[in-house]
Amino acid sequence: MKHVLILPDSFKGTMSSEEVCDLMAKAVHAVFPECETTALPVADGGEGSTDAFLKALPGRLVRLSVCGPVPGEQVEGFYGLVHEGRTAVIELAAAAALPMVEDRKNPEKMTTYGVGQLMLAAAKSGAETVIIGLGGSATNDGGCGAAAACGVKFLDKAGKAFVPVGGTLKDIERIDLSGVDPAIRKVRFITMCDVTNPLCGPNGASAVFGPQKGATPEMVSRLDAGLFHLADIIKRDVGKEVRDLAGAGAAGGMGAGTVAFFGSQLKSGIETVLDAVHFDERLKDADMVFTGEGKIDGQSIQGKVISGIATHAKRQNVPVVAVVGTIDGDMSGMYGIGVTSVFSILNKPGAFAELSKHCKEDLYTTMVAICRLIGSQKYK
Repeated sequence: MKHVLILPDSFKGTMSSEEVCDLMAKAVHAVFPECETTALPVADGGEGSTDAFLKALPGRLVRLSVCGPVPGEQVEGFYGLVHEGRTAVIELAAAAALPMVEDRKNPEKMTTYGVGQLMLAAAKSGAETVIIGLGGSATNDGGCGAAAACGVKFLDKAGKAFVPVGGTLKDIERIDLSGVDPAIRKVRFITMCDVTNPLCGPNGASAVFGPQKGATPEMVSRLDAGLFHLADIIKRDVGKEVRDLAGAGAAGGMGAGTVAFFGSQLKSGIETVLDAVHFDERLKDADMVFTGEGKIDGQSIQGKVISGIATHAKRQNVPVVAVVGTIDGDMSGMYGIGVTSVFSILNKPGAFAELSKHCKEDLYTTMVAICRLIGSQKYK
């Protein structure tokens, strides 16, 4: 082999995507010393997405103090700039992550205001495109906090402006976009969104994701009613229908908010990453692609990292080998979309806690075995 591309997701709980990249590249070079490897860590839009972009592309990290998920509390937020500053990458987890609230979980009170501060700072830095990664939020405010930070006004019945949180969405009487910062209006927004949940209802943001953020059944009902109300006001004042939009329920309704207030496109996380790193162009001189994740199953075919990579590689007839932690179920669907073969790094039974101790060694050993097999076939 002369050139291979390496694009794994993280093996959650054991190895970051960057660590997997390093081990895969090391194994390739052990068998094919002259082979060129291009390693591109992949993240799905949640925590670590900014770092993954900066590992894959030249760029820099910008840090600044912003509002955290608890109104009034400051955190050190950040965003990445790539493509010579023309593209900014923001992850919601940088300012509104669930772990930030510790034992104070309450989605009725949390805000995405700090995320909006990051968006505005990125826009004012000169970024032409802002990519927003959704995942791991403590919030359920429909993105209203972020919108308020960028100049959107939410008015109550008395005509007074306020910053809505999950518990006060019901108090929104009118939405006014006239004060949106000019820098925001110039930016193209793309939201990395890998869930298809609508904004409201039994499969919506509150019902599905609310409990993990601390919502009781009674609170879920109130939060859902608030998002229903928000959707009605958005339809009337902004002219956009977001209630049943696939992905609108991501990150406590932030998916809906980015569409309604910022004109964002909701896009698969892996598709966004592949576009940003010019994956199709890189495939033209690649002999093979190595990818992987902690577990592959029937759901992996639905817009996940491996399926996205395989779909693109198949168009150019480049083989794709997936090296994973565990394999669950029939892989015929994966083979149908372009995966050449799937290998598990597990070489003996055992509990996760024990097996995870040796996962790096097992990944390397498996990769070396695969490369030796390829070499034995005189792969050109």
